[in-house]
Amino acid sequence: MSADHPYRLPRSIVPRRYELTFQPDLEQGRFAGRARIEAEVLAATDTVELNAAELAITQAVVGEAPVERVETHPEVEKVSLHLAAPAPPGPLTLEIDFTGVLNDQLRGFYRSTFLDADGRRRTVATTQFEATDARRAFPCWDEPDLKAVFAVSLIVPPELLAVSNGREVDRTIRPDGLAEVRFADTMVMSTYLVAMVVGPLEATLPVDVDGIPLRVVHQPGKGHLAGFALEAGAYFLRWFQDYYGISYPGDKVDFIAIPDFAFGAMENLGAVTFRESALLIDPQAVSQAELSRVADIIAHELAHMWFGDLVTMKWWNGVWLNEAFASFMEMKASDTFRPDWQRWLAFASEPGHERSAALEVDGLHAARPVEFDVESPAEAAEMFDALTYGKGAAVLRMLEQFMGEDDFRNGIRTYLRTHAHGNTETHHLWEALETATEHPVRSIMDSFIFQPGYPLIEVSPPEGAVHRLTQRRFLYAGTEDDTTWTVPVITSHGRLLLDGSAGELSAETALLVNAGGHGFYRVKYPPEHRARLVERLPELLPLERFILLDDAWALTLAGQASAADFLQLVEHYRTDSGFAVWQLLVRAFDELHRFVDGEARRRLEERIRRLLDPITAALGWEPADGEDELTARVRGMILTLRGSTGEDPASISSARSRWESVLEGSPTVQADIARAVVRIVSYHGSVTEYEQTLHAYRHAPSPQEERRFLAALAEFPDPELTERTFAALFDGTVRPQDGPDTIGRLLANRRTGGRAWQLMTANWQRILDTFPPATRRSLVANLWTLLDVADQVEAFFADHQLPYAERQLQQRLEMLRVTRAFRARENARLASWL
Repeated sequence: MSADHPYRLPRSIVPRRYELTFQPDLEQGRFAGRARIEAEVLAATDTVELNAAELAITQAVVGEAPVERVETHPEVEKVSLHLAAPAPPGPLTLEIDFTGVLNDQLRGFYRSTFLDADGRRRTVATTQFEATDARRAFPCWDEPDLKAVFAVSLIVPPELLAVSNGREVDRTIRPDGLAEVRFADTMVMSTYLVAMVVGPLEATLPVDVDGIPLRVVHQPGKGHLAGFALEAGAYFLRWFQDYYGISYPGDKVDFIAIPDFAFGAMENLGAVTFRESALLIDPQAVSQAELSRVADIIAHELAHMWFGDLVTMKWWNGVWLNEAFASFMEMKASDTFRPDWQRWLAFASEPGHERSAALEVDGLHAARPVEFDVESPAEAAEMFDALTYGKGAAVLRMLEQFMGEDDFRNGIRTYLRTHAHGNTETHHLWEALETATEHPVRSIMDSFIFQPGYPLIEVSPPEGAVHRLTQRRFLYAGTEDDTTWTVPVITSHGRLLLDGSAGELSAETALLVNAGGHGFYRVKYPPEHRARLVERLPELLPLERFILLDDAWALTLAGQASAADFLQLVEHYRTDSGFAVWQLLVRAFDELHRFVDGEARRRLEERIRRLLDPITAALGWEPADGEDELTARVRGMILTLRGSTGEDPASISSARSRWESVLEGSPTVQADIARAVVRIVSYHGSVTEYEQTLHAYRHAPSPQEERRFLAALAEFPDPELTERTFAALFDGTVRPQDGPDTIGRLLANRRTGGRAWQLMTANWQRILDTFPPATRRSLVANLWTLLDVADQVEAFFADHQLPYAERQLQQRLEMLRVTRAFRARENARLASWL
């Protein structure tokens, strides 16, 4: 075992083919398995070292003889098989019998449960192996570049549905009455992509997608929620084959809805697993945001079949190659699937979504490079964050727009053809893209991928028609940083590769930097320059209007502009009907609402209501005939802001008048209005509305409505109701997958966040023991809102770590300091200005 790299495996022996047989016992929560592995010895060795965690090896034979000794190393999740004599170079067969536990941590081979129509609790055995949890299901070389073929068999009660990566090729009934189901061999692939699902589930009839069968697997009784996934899946499967110029690399596609799932979805080849709310949906009963989320996730996972499954990163430092590209491709595909949804605008603007979340995190000192060294499983797990997904995808979009979409696609096709079934590092992608363009791809992308942060481009007052652009690192706190980037800048008057500290462009009128809105940087204009751009707001694209406002808000948080100045800019957006602008304003007003108290808060609420008057009058409470989905979305946001943060009595009354209809699921209440009603009523609700919301959560007819009412349980203003919601996280009311996110929402409640903080810290070890490690980052996502107990937060986490989310914790603590400084800087002067 290497002392320098204790978590890595030696390369003296590598796998070629696994024959895996599993017999899960759903009632007892255990499984037994056998692995027959065809391997190749590259250098003579007397020890075979594999990954294994939480497994009991009951028998092991290497070649013709039993192993002399089995040695486990739980601290590094390995097992060593010591041989009686060295194995010479050449082929070698291993046969290993083992047992394990179907755990409740939503990783490895684990169990998920649901209540059937008769109220009986039913169990599903399922898998989640990314990043490093295949080793919890079978002994293996659990590193992404050690690819092999997988042949899976499952021994199960015959009435249960069994699914794996390949199509079912044989089913026999054994003497003991169990069915042995054998699946087709997979292509050569990484261990983290192996999947198995067994349970009392149903599958839709397959849809033929040009010869590829596509199904949705689901709980009994939920088949009516599968139609949209089939429609979207068929569209995206065809679209990606055309875009990549390569046929789908599997023999079938199953979308599998898992009741308990830590992530949104997982790109297992041919057996994609999803959280139910990310797959099963009734298009007639949900909002546009909820519907587009499902479409995006389906597109993301299918994009992975090529970018991730067919071609895979060599090691976890390069996981962004998988995730960033899939995020980029989900937007491209979704934008063609529903052009009226304006998915690239959503990519840039949605709170917590790709670009916006990445810009926030990457503006911190605690930001990391998109790619950096990874050693341990915990470090690998922490790679799945806003920078891997959002920054990576955003810089890919920036590059694509700079070099041209056709050239970009040609480069991607070259990359996939060259490295099919193999593993790559980042430079392989740059090399392929540079074959299709004259632009310095490596210089541009290395500067954004291998160093943290991003540039703030400052526009100097023009000298004649010449505008000088300079760059420095944007930081929310502090400006002492001499990092520079090779920035592909698109402006209203031409393009510029800003390589170094400064560059120049000529423009007779006010220069718009980041024209089109796809650059991963922020822009700061002189006041008179910005004023001239504001005069032209109606001429700008929706994304450009959003970027101008978003950059202004970021500069305000960073102390480079005042809150009053930002509010004056906002006045020019009073009649803007773009959903991106209002998403930003909802967030900005919520944050400002936290920074002022007393009379100043009342004046801010009045200002919010005045600002909203024109658009509220235009949209009203009822949808107009023939209006588009994004107009409905804006209405929902406006009504929510007015009735919650804006404290508008008329809006509160209107919401309450619709409350019973929403609880009854009446189709007369449009989905975006229903979301607004739920938010407003819970924001002002009493114990009566709480009981009604809890009942609606428990009996929701769809996963999306369940999510909607669960989120509302964290909004009530009474600390005793906060305590009830917190208790529900541990008594079986709320699934463990949703626990940390609900705690995060409780912390963000301005009225009761302090009580939620007390509950979280008093139950810290219980929280860590109860909730899966993969969900922990949600615990700290909203720490930045706890301004009134900021000292307590800092003191607590000085003594408490958060494994699997330590980097995210440090980022949220820094954001708390940023918002705390904002309050200290702006509270008095904003109160005076209002």
